[in-house]
Amino acid sequence: MNGADRLIKQLADAGVTACFANPGTSEMQLVAALDKEPRIRAILGLFEGVVTGAADGFGRMADQPALTLLHLGPGYANGIANLHNASRANSPILNMIGDHATHHLELDAPLTSDIDGLTNAICAWTGRSDSADDLATTGLEAWRESLRYPGQVTAFVAPANHAWDEVDGTEGAIPELIEIQSADDTVIQQAIDALSNDGNSAIFMGGHALREAGLQQAGRIAEYTGARLISETFFSRQARGAGRVETERLPYFGEMAAEHLTGIDTLIFVGTKPPVSFFAYPDKPGWLSPESATLIRVGDQSTDAIDALTRMADGLGAQQTPTRFAQRAEQALEPGPINAMELGKVIANRLPDHAIVSDEGATNGLAAFLLTANAAPHDWLTLTGGAIGQGLPLAVGAAVACPDQKVLALEADGSAMYTVQSLWTIVREDLDVTVLILNNGSYAILNIELARVGVEKPGPTALSLLDLTNPEIKWVDIAVGMGMQAERVETVEALDAAMASAMTEKGPRLIEVML
Repeated sequence: MNGADRLIKQLADAGVTACFANPGTSEMQLVAALDKEPRIRAILGLFEGVVTGAADGFGRMADQPALTLLHLGPGYANGIANLHNASRANSPILNMIGDHATHHLELDAPLTSDIDGLTNAICAWTGRSDSADDLATTGLEAWRESLRYPGQVTAFVAPANHAWDEVDGTEGAIPELIEIQSADDTVIQQAIDALSNDGNSAIFMGGHALREAGLQQAGRIAEYTGARLISETFFSRQARGAGRVETERLPYFGEMAAEHLTGIDTLIFVGTKPPVSFFAYPDKPGWLSPESATLIRVGDQSTDAIDALTRMADGLGAQQTPTRFAQRAEQALEPGPINAMELGKVIANRLPDHAIVSDEGATNGLAAFLLTANAAPHDWLTLTGGAIGQGLPLAVGAAVACPDQKVLALEADGSAMYTVQSLWTIVREDLDVTVLILNNGSYAILNIELARVGVEKPGPTALSLLDLTNPEIKWVDIAVGMGMQAERVETVEALDAAMASAMTEKGPRLIEVML
């Protein structure tokens, strides 16, 4: 047994079931070890951003870390953007990064880099083995830290010689998980007192507070006190649809968000922190909470959100089960060309029970979100960190974590090009993913942003930098070239028919939606 064999076996013993990988020469012993471990599903991604984004999707849906296998510092660096998103989502991820053999580092070979410096910039915990005997221990510590509530991105570096050197068969104990912190009694009582007073209160929620169990407790509070329930703009995962407690989603644009919160006397934060504008703009607010409002943070993001909501509801004496749930409703379609509203209606009507939506729809995704409030029960995943190229890999990971649930990737055309290699992995792994490419031929959101930052008359050069039509991106051709069934739709009727088929049949599918 070598160090790699013991490491991979012990990670499987700890419960790791998936490894998203893009390995290189320094990771060959780790590849061989994965070959011997049937409990871990090894999945190839053709770009590291696919690998890390897939690990994010897996972590959000499984609440367990997937393993990534990345090739030295440059390989890890290629995956950083989606690790940034994952860190904002508090997803548990366990990055396994190969390195040169320790005795080779002094030679400064071309792929030598400061891996530790790179990982420290994003990861909540990083480690590096000291020997082959220490490799499994380091990996298990990274696994343990990845599961620190509500989840963390971690990394450990595995030098090539620590992977190939022989070790004895002795295995270390699987470390105990770190206990979840509960909110302090004093702040819980403060929130209860504020909710008991006459006035306009709101609970601003993120993280696990937006899971079905958290929403149930929040619904108890809202029915008893009249408090508004507001979600983060970009949340990691939210339970939605028929039978779930509804929330208001904070608008994206800062001035609209500030207006949305106007009149609230008390803002109580559970599982998240006070909202700020996504970007700075001339003469527009950055801090969004009303200046006159009392702000109460019930712990921080590491505090058990569902427990906090439960204690607040119990302390108020609210009835045990809320009664105000979203109701299933059918949306009437308007035949003809597709727009954002009709797109949202079709999705709302056709979404099957317990589907998972990976939303990177940008300008055309908001209507779909609003209209699916009364769809079948589902989970909605968003672009938490703002680094585009997340949506397709997120769908990959969600589908691996939940093979019995349909996954819908709601994907803007510009964003999709960042991690288009995801289509290949979806086909290779025969994942039950339907991709909706929202093709408007532009970075449309940036045309809006151009005006918002004060550019009044953009010229041809500026506009060309936001245009995706020269040359035209032919999404059906791209998908078919990767082995995926695909079609283009230009009318509401055609979209509805395509979605009806895709949502009832299993397997990879791409629908190019012309907007």
